[in-house]
Amino acid sequence: MHILLAASAFNSLTQRVHAELRDRGHSVAVELVLPGTRLADAVDRHRPDLVVAPMLKTAIPREVWSRHVCLVVHPGPVGDRGPSSLDRAVRAGADTWGVTVLQAEEEMDAGPVWAAADCALPPVGKSDAYRGEVSDAALTALLQAVDRFASGTYVPEPQPSGRALPYLRQEERRIDWAHDPTDRVVRTLRAADSQPGVLDDLLGGQWYLHGGHPEDGLRGRPGELLATRAGAICRATADGAVWIPELRAKRVPGEPAPVKLPATLALAGRLPALPEIPAPPDTGTVAGPRTWADIRYREDGEVGFLSFSFPGGAMSTEHCRRLLAAYREACSRPTTVLVLGGGRDFFSNGIHLGVIEAAADPAEESWANINAMDDLVEALLNTTDRLVVAAVGGNAAAGGAMLALAADEVWLRSGTVLNPHYRLMGLHGSEYWTYTLPRRTGTGVAQRLMSEALPVGSEAARRLGLADRTIDCAPQSFADETARLAARLAGWPGTGSRIAGKKARREVDETLRPLAAYRETELARMREAFFDPQAPYHALRRAFVRKETPDGTPAHLARPARGRRTAATPGQRPGITEPAQSDRAPGPAGC
Repeated sequence: MHILLAASAFNSLTQRVHAELRDRGHSVAVELVLPGTRLADAVDRHRPDLVVAPMLKTAIPREVWSRHVCLVVHPGPVGDRGPSSLDRAVRAGADTWGVTVLQAEEEMDAGPVWAAADCALPPVGKSDAYRGEVSDAALTALLQAVDRFASGTYVPEPQPSGRALPYLRQEERRIDWAHDPTDRVVRTLRAADSQPGVLDDLLGGQWYLHGGHPEDGLRGRPGELLATRAGAICRATADGAVWIPELRAKRVPGEPAPVKLPATLALAGRLPALPEIPAPPDTGTVAGPRTWADIRYREDGEVGFLSFSFPGGAMSTEHCRRLLAAYREACSRPTTVLVLGGGRDFFSNGIHLGVIEAAADPAEESWANINAMDDLVEALLNTTDRLVVAAVGGNAAAGGAMLALAADEVWLRSGTVLNPHYRLMGLHGSEYWTYTLPRRTGTGVAQRLMSEALPVGSEAARRLGLADRTIDCAPQSFADETARLAARLAGWPGTGSRIAGKKARREVDETLRPLAAYRETELARMREAFFDPQAPYHALRRAFVRKETPDGTPAHLARPARGRRTAATPGQRPGITEPAQSDRAPGPAGC
């Protein structure tokens, strides 16, 4: 079928729907429903068999839903209605939730139900759950609904009557620092972590607080700032404290929208002298006080695990340098396999455009950031004494996708979306992609991925060579699954031969063309974009970080993308697909 996605933004769920529908053979196009957009005109132009709204903040007009079946993905169970459903569930501490695919009618979220799916709701931020468990449930329900529509025989079931809850306003999100306990504060912060944030008064200004993590070891007067750690601030609650990684200033009328930044950077010039308290070493157990760290390392036998989690997947110059230092420390340990990543949310989205935008000299900060990313990727490529696995449990894009490709093996959680391109930010890209991408996909596919600039689902990533393994598991289980498989890889008899072969190949590749040559060529193109004030990169970066509304649907999304069936049906799909080298039967050395 030809399916039109009507969305308010090409967000993570819309990208996954786009990728997975293509993987199932459907032709897919996108129309962004922006202010002034006449959706009816777009539908007439596309002439779709079906309209799907994965994330739509406005109602579908009567002239569309009365002539076409329009399936709306609502992030709530059957009977739930309203624009802040997931926010309310996270704030209330619900441990289960669901997604409903319903048909658009006059009343929003009240149409007949085509499919629904339940999901767990772990104690994580709203955006993390949205990209994880909620996204999984949404695809389960939507694919079933699409199949039911294609059958031509299914009749959707009427929804029980209900009342839509209103948008959750800032007045309801306020934190009472003098009386709210830590768990309540954390739930409030997590329910607004990415958007819209929690508006609060701090150090003489008004700020939106983004993200929240409990801290049991520090105490102070409620509302008081206690410490800093890796750009985050620790603030006392009524019975403990919380870590807040990011802040965004309240917008001043007539001025550009402020940028979300690491908390200490946002408060620069206002922040009092506070102790920088490093995170305690990871013991690998759940015992001990709760605290937060964005980089952790632990070992289990011959496997080292270097995990990291940066808000929004963005990696500033400082993030890259700290992760590189941790990586070098991990490489000094006597392990056979080093797992990089393994978390449940974003792996990495490359350089930190927000920090760059806020810098006194964005060009210089861009240059420092890309060089720090390149240093990290170079360290992975030059690791020849062990196998490195990139465990990608959440989405990755641009330089973050290329960071994963620098590893010996890339393991994706099913449902992960990759965006291995830079074009939409007006950049050529670096991170040694001109070396790593073609060697995995071939030159032709690499060029196509870069020019098309479309999201790639996990099944297609495996088929194209971007991934060596897909792991079909819940987001909360990904770390345990990768640990189990990494232990098998470390104990596999052929791993020693693989490491030796890896070292030999790296030496041959270095002789043919040194890594320094790839870096020099890539950075020459990047430098042109960074230091040319008229280069598109600057306007595109500004529009991205300040959430400026685009003028229309980008041409590469409006153009129908042909489908190619790559995935097994749900009943046929195994838990782990396309076994990596460690799963194959033992053979001659180097096989």
